Amino acid sequence: MSNYTTGEMAKLCNVSLRTVQFYDQKGVLHPSAESEGGRRIYNDDDLTKLRIVCTLKSIRLSLDSIKNVMESQLSEKILALLLDEQMKTLSDEIDERQKQLEMITVIKESIARKTTNPANSILDVEHMMEKKKYSRNTKKLALIYMNVAVASVTGCAFMVWLITSRLWWALGVYLSMAVFGITVSAFQLKNTVFICPNCDAVFGIRRAFFTTGSHKVRWAKCPECGKKNWCVLRKQVPIKETA
Repeated sequence: MSNYTTGEMAKLCNVSLRTVQFYDQKGVLHPSAESEGGRRIYNDDDLTKLRIVCTLKSIRLSLDSIKNVMESQLSEKILALLLDEQMKTLSDEIDERQKQLEMITVIKESIARKTTNPANSILDVEHMMEKKKYSRNTKKLALIYMNVAVASVTGCAFMVWLITSRLWWALGVYLSMAVFGITVSAFQLKNTVFICPNCDAVFGIRRAFFTTGSHKVRWAKCPECGKKNWCVLRKQVPIKETA
């Protein structure tokens, strides 16, 4: 089994030296040993773990979620489910891009022949633009969600200060903003189901908003096996009815 320094680990995983040190400080990846001079020594298993961490970061999993997943007894199963969902997402994106290329080719050929664009192609282009608009709105809502999360940390102290200061109008504004934040957060979990790493059951939770975790994994109890663990989230795309 090979040994690696912090610098070698960083180079092999294409990350900075500070990133590897940061993961050590946060308890995500500790070195297996230390040299007599106090230098961190990593082995092949550590290298594999770092590559897994880098992969999870690339799919936008938070560092806390990564740590929780790595510490779980079913870490390998949870990782497999996360990667399966990411592969499905990428596959869907590739299919969508291929359809867009085909639409563009059809329209270009129609223009070259100086004929009218096929009606179906025009409708497909409009649909594509609607999806882009929806994607932009989703990103905006995600930003609002993060802002609300930060505000909730200091919200209780701020509300106490408003009450003690008897600034009732400000308290009313603050409570209105809190209700708005909860609504946005609930929207993020709309049409979302959970995948249990224990029994592979796919289930929904009415009170999903109150589960802890991130937009990728959440700590929840499976109604099928009755066990709690870090369940992987899957976004369900509503099927639109056609006339």
